Amino acid sequence: MLDRLAGKAYYCFLDGYSGYNQIAIAPEDQEKTTFTCPCGTYAFRRMPFELCNAPTTFQRCMLAIFSDMVEDYLEVFMDDFSVFGENFDSCLGNLAKVLKRCEESDLVLNWEKCHFMVTEGTVLGHKISSKGIEVDKAKVEVMEKLPPPATVKGIRSFLGHASFYRRFIKDFSRISKPLCTPIVIPPDWTSPFELMCDAGDYAVGAALGQQRGKLFHVIYYASRTLNDAQINYTTTEKELLVVVFAFDKFRSYLIGTKVIVHTDHSAIKYLVTKKDAKPRLIRWILLLQEFDLEIRDRKGTENQIVDHLSRLDNRQDCESNIEIKENFPDEKILYATSMPWISARNDHPRQIDETADRSCTEATLKKRPRTHPGRK
Repeated sequence: MLDRLAGKAYYCFLDGYSGYNQIAIAPEDQEKTTFTCPCGTYAFRRMPFELCNAPTTFQRCMLAIFSDMVEDYLEVFMDDFSVFGENFDSCLGNLAKVLKRCEESDLVLNWEKCHFMVTEGTVLGHKISSKGIEVDKAKVEVMEKLPPPATVKGIRSFLGHASFYRRFIKDFSRISKPLCTPIVIPPDWTSPFELMCDAGDYAVGAALGQQRGKLFHVIYYASRTLNDAQINYTTTEKELLVVVFAFDKFRSYLIGTKVIVHTDHSAIKYLVTKKDAKPRLIRWILLLQEFDLEIRDRKGTENQIVDHLSRLDNRQDCESNIEIKENFPDEKILYATSMPWISARNDHPRQIDETADRSCTEATLKKRPRTHPGRK
């Protein structure tokens, strides 16, 4: 309808007056609108609001009245009538035909909301004129003043506002894709896990998920800010650091199962076989040896979710400033020690009381038979 209205020289915008109440309800159907109040029960003779089929009935009625005019020189949307013409005389003649039809069908108009012989106007939130279709600046200002969304409902509300003018925004779906993340799902222990990792200048981000069909569904999101020392790491070190961070964070999911790691830094793929790397990188690679992982390259444009997490600069946020662990809890499980076994036994959380141990030993010796009395 907007495309048919755009590009015309003159317009007349008419507005119906109490359009719903101008439609009579058949006597046999009036009981369906019955409502109860303290004074009794009542039913409508004219079509009221809030009926489930009221909008469609009214629109069908308007199209029936102006069936020979619609898409020629008239457009109807509910109780808004838009008359147009290529020049002043043709628009005036078309207006006369529409007003005559309103008189014949007893259709009342609200003269306070009618505009005659104008060169531009607002229809369905869009500005139309001889130039074409434009956005309504008033609605754009409202969207600019919207607060940043903080919940899922807020994100959906924002996308609903923004998509109203999506025809004017190039690559709208690509720009809004990071906001349209899939719903978090529970893990399927029979399928391999996939890990998306990305490192930024001040933070790292990771997303754990699985493939369900042809779609990637997220199970867990995680991100951390880098400390002062880690900020100075090289790009390769940061990219491998986020992998170590992700495996430490999601260890309970990934231990003993197949893991596919997606990263946009291809050098990580070859570090496993590189023998002359930095000691820090070699230590991290050794930590990852206990996992069954496969590293795959992924374009940065396909890594938008974790790319957004890695760009969050929350250095002022105390909760996000938790240090990234560069070692695993059981990294030193086989660590050799020179501590005497007696000390290690006494340090055990379930150590045995020395008095009880001595009493038990003495009781055992008393019960032991003496086969050689002369031997000490």
